[in-house]
Amino acid sequence: MSAAEEDSHQQAADPTGPSHSVEVELKFDVDDDTPLPDWSGLPGVASVGAAELRDLDAVYFDSDDLALAHAGYAVRRRTGGPDEGWHIKGPRNAEGGRVEQHWPLESDVSEQGIPDAVADALPAVAGNSSLGPIARIRNQRHAYALRGADGGLVAEFVDDHVIATDERDGTQRTWREWEFELGHAAPASADQRAALFAAAEEAVHAVGGREAASDSKLARTLGA
Repeated sequence: MSAAEEDSHQQAADPTGPSHSVEVELKFDVDDDTPLPDWSGLPGVASVGAAELRDLDAVYFDSDDLALAHAGYAVRRRTGGPDEGWHIKGPRNAEGGRVEQHWPLESDVSEQGIPDAVADALPAVAGNSSLGPIARIRNQRHAYALRGADGGLVAEFVDDHVIATDERDGTQRTWREWEFELGHAAPASADQRAALFAAAEEAVHAVGGREAASDSKLARTLGA
C-alpha cells in the first residue's frame, strides 16, 4: 500500500478479514536520466515531502493459462514498504480505480503456497486451477507525498526503478516508470480531479515523460 493507499485505508467489516483500498492513479514511462517533475503548479498542492526509499520485492501467482491476469486480476506476495503482505488487485473500474485486498505476510499458507484466506477470496475466473509463481518484480521506489495546505495527502508520486523476471521462461526486463496516485485529500469532484490529473500530466510531459505503454508492471513483465 502506498502512502496514498495507507491514508485512505479502511478495515473490512470482519476484523479477521482483509483490509481494502482503492487506487486511482496515472502511470508514465520515463528514461533513466529524466529529471523529476515540478509539482509546484498543481492545484491544491502546497508542499512536496522528501523522498522515502522503499525496496520492494513481489512474487505474482496465476494459473498456467494466466486466467487471473486475462480477467484483470493480480495476486502477489510483496515484502518491503508499508503494505508488505499478500494482495489481490481487481480490474479497473469505470473511473480507472482498482480495489485491492490485503492480508499480512504471516497468513497461513496452503499447499499451493498461497494463504487459505487469499485462495478463498480469489474470483471465480481462477476456477480450480493450480496457481504458481509467474513473475518476480523487484522495485527500488522513491515516494514523495504531495500535501495540501492543511497537511492532507492530495497525491503520492513514486519514481520506480524496476527489475522484473518472467518466471515462466526466465526473461528479465528493466525499466523506470512513474506513478501519480490520489490520496485521501484529493479533490472530491470529478472536474477537480480531472484538473489535477491534467496538471500532473502537463508537469510530466514538460520533463520528457510519456504515457505508460503497459497498464501494469505485471503485464509488462509478461510481455503484454
